[in-house]
Formats: sequence, C-alpha cells, structure tokens
Amino acid sequence: MPGRDVSRSVQPHVTRAAVRAWVAVSVALGLSGCILTTDIPDPALQVPAAYKEAGRASATAATPQIDWWRGFKSRELTSLMEEAQTVNLDIAAAVARIVQADAQARITGAALLPTLNAGDQATRAKSSGSSSSGLTNSGHETTNYSSSLSASYEIDFWGKNRDAALAASETATASRFDRDVVALTTMAAVANAYFQVLAAQDRLRTANRNIASAERILEAIKQRLSAGTGTDLDVAQQQSVLANQRAAVPPLRQTLAQNAHALATLVGRPPEMIKVAGGSLNSIAAPRVTPGLPSELLIQRPDIRRQEANLAAATANVGSARAQFFPSIQLTGQGGYQSAALVSLFSPHAAFFSLAAGLTQPIFDGGRIRGNFDLTKAQQDELLQTYRKTVVSAFADVDNALVAVKQTSEKLRLQREVVTASRRAFQLAEQQLRAGTADIVTVLNTQLTLFQAEDALSQAQLARLLAIVSLYQALGGGWGPTAAGTTNAL
Repeated sequence: MPGRDVSRSVQPHVTRAAVRAWVAVSVALGLSGCILTTDIPDPALQVPAAYKEAGRASATAATPQIDWWRGFKSRELTSLMEEAQTVNLDIAAAVARIVQADAQARITGAALLPTLNAGDQATRAKSSGSSSSGLTNSGHETTNYSSSLSASYEIDFWGKNRDAALAASETATASRFDRDVVALTTMAAVANAYFQVLAAQDRLRTANRNIASAERILEAIKQRLSAGTGTDLDVAQQQSVLANQRAAVPPLRQTLAQNAHALATLVGRPPEMIKVAGGSLNSIAAPRVTPGLPSELLIQRPDIRRQEANLAAATANVGSARAQFFPSIQLTGQGGYQSAALVSLFSPHAAFFSLAAGLTQPIFDGGRIRGNFDLTKAQQDELLQTYRKTVVSAFADVDNALVAVKQTSEKLRLQREVVTASRRAFQLAEQQLRAGTADIVTVLNTQLTLFQAEDALSQAQLARLLAIVSLYQALGGGWGPTAAGTTNAL
C-alpha cells in the first residue's frame, strides 16, 4: 500500500522463499516457452536452378503480366475476361468463403480478450401464508433490485488461445489465396473456351469449303460419266466423300454451341443472354511467354501460397493442442448494487462484489487431449507433404507447358507445309480431272488429304494457343504477392 512500509513485518526467510518461488516461476515460464514453441517444419524442397524445358529462354525475364490475356490481341476475349472477374459465380463463392473465414478468425480470437456483461434485474416474491402449526397469514411480499457488471478472463499462459487465433488467421489467409486460385482457373477456362469457339468456327468454314470442293469434283465426274470416260463407281466414291464431309458438320456445330454455353456459364449468364461473335484463330496473336526462375514460382503461384498458409494454420493448431496438456487459469469478477428499494439501489451500502481465480489441470480425460494432439500433428504432416507435392507439381506443370508450347509450335509449322503441299496437289488433280487426264483414285486421295490437312491445321492452331494458356496458368498467370488478399487479384 502506498505510504506504508510493510517490509518490517515480513520475516527474512519468508522473503527469501518468495524470491525463490518467483525465480522458479520465471524459469518455468522460460521453459514453457521452449516447450510450446511450434515452428513450421522445413519442407526440404529441392528447387532447380532453371527449368529443364526452358531452352534458351531468359531466366531473368519478366513474369507474365496480371492481364496476360491482352497479349492475344482480342477485344472480345478481353471483354469476356473482365466480365468473368466481376460476375463469375465460382469467384463470388470464393469471396464469400473469405468473409466466412474472417468471421471465424474473429470468433476464435475473441478468447484472447476478457468478456464483460452487464445485468439489471427486478424481482418480486411472495412467501406462503401457511405454517407448520396450521395457522395462516397473508404471506410476505418482497421486492429486490440489482444492477451488476461481471467479467471473466482466461490467462493464456501457455498460448492455447493465441495459437488457435493464429490458426484461424492463417486459414483466412489461405481462403484469400484460394480465391486467387479460383480466379486463375476461371481466367484460363474463359480463354480455353473462347479459343475452342474460334477453332470450331474455323473448322466449320473449312468443312464448308471442302463440301463445295467435293461438289465440284462430283459434278466433273458426272460429266465424265456422261461423256463415257467415267464409271458409276467413280460417282459413288465421290458421293461417299461428299457425304462424309457433310456428316462432319453437325459435331462441329455441337462443339461450337457447347463452348459458347460454357462461356455464358463462366460469366454468370444463361446461354440465351450472351452472344459470342468469335472470328478466326488466324486473328489471334500468339504472345511469347518466358518462364523466369523456378525459385520465383514459389511466390508466383497462389496454390503454393495457399498450401503454405494451410501448413502454418496446422502448425498453430499443433501448438494449441499441446497447450491443452497444461493448466488453464480463469479469472472472474462481479460487482454491482443490490437493494430492496429502488431509490437506494445505488447507495454505497448497497454495493457488492466478488472476485475469483481458478486453476484447472487435466488429470484424466480418457485420452481426449492426447488424441487431439496426435490428430493435429498428423494433419500438420499431411499438409507438409501436400505442400511439397504442390511445389513439385508446379515445376512439372511449367515444364509440361513449355514442352507443349514448343512442340505445338513446331507441329503448326509443319502442318502449314502439309496444307500448302496438299492444296497444290489437289489443284493439279482437279485441273487434270477437268482435262480428262487424271486418275480418279489420285483425285480422291488428294482431296481427302487436303480436307484432313486443313482440319488438322485448325486443331494445331488451337493446340498451340491452349498450350500458351496452360503456361500462363502454370506460371501463376501474373499473380503475385501484391495481389494476395484482394478481391480482384486477376
């Protein structure tokens, strides 16, 4: 108490005992900090110096831009991408999960703060008028008023509540990275569906040209039949070719419609309320994508960052589960006023209070705490292995995409040569047919080769564009640490 020297009334041996007790508590606190410290385990990752399939690509080149789709030089694609970012239902659901995770983090973190409650109460009671002697009276009526304030707080001595709050916070962070994963997947899906639409339109145009060519050849063969230089077999064979070309049209129209409907779903609208103009793959630019360094991938891909956050949350859960082995210290207090007369409720003599401190040490719980600790440790180990697999798979994704871009580009170059040669051969065969010097088998072979080569060219163009989109996605699609936690990261 201020102004009073109480040291004179304390015996020396008591003082020394208190000092020893305080030292023991201090040591225990230090030891407990060592015991309860839970660090994120080392994933022991082997990060390569460069991508296996990068070739001569510059390892120090800039990573993809966040609006990487603009590199394809398509206004309609850009418009669809921007619309999908704001109205896609999967992204909206992921944003809702962020709100849920934030709310859960606040709920869990509330245990770190004291609870405070206020109460006002008025009671009126009447006692029974009957007694053991058989006499009766009118009974006794009483009125009681009270106004109180109560508080309780658990001292987080071992970090149980702190670790639980940290785990919830890391889970909320993971939900933000999950939103970015969903957004990246959605952007890739929009690009892929749009290119599928363009490819189907190109293939339909090719099929219609092939049908027109087959009809010209059929007419020329019929003229030869009329002139006596052709046979019914020649006519029948060409009719078969023409029928096959016409039969190829419905599946292409189906593919076109299905991918247009997929685009409508991705922008959150029914198919009846969206119109995709499309065009041709020939109008799409093929941007050059450089992969950068493999070590940069660990911060470029939101799925890797999501697994990091999940692992951090699991590690914090381990610390919280370990702290449950130790005692919990609860402080409670209540104070207020209580009176039988309302006018004297807040008078000094009506005041009351109570203070209590309790310590609870688990002794036997049937193995619940041990089981919970083992469970959280196993969950931490599972997420550690999942994190390692995510990183390894990410490197493989980039290498696979690099191979795909390289090989599809080479395939497209060779296929263009095939189309050029096939078109030249078909033109010569058609000229000879009209001149009456061509073998009908040669004509049939050259036109079938050209039809197949032109259709394969559209598919090769599509394959290269899809490979480029896959590379953007494998590299994180321009996502970066600055985009984490936003609702418009892409």
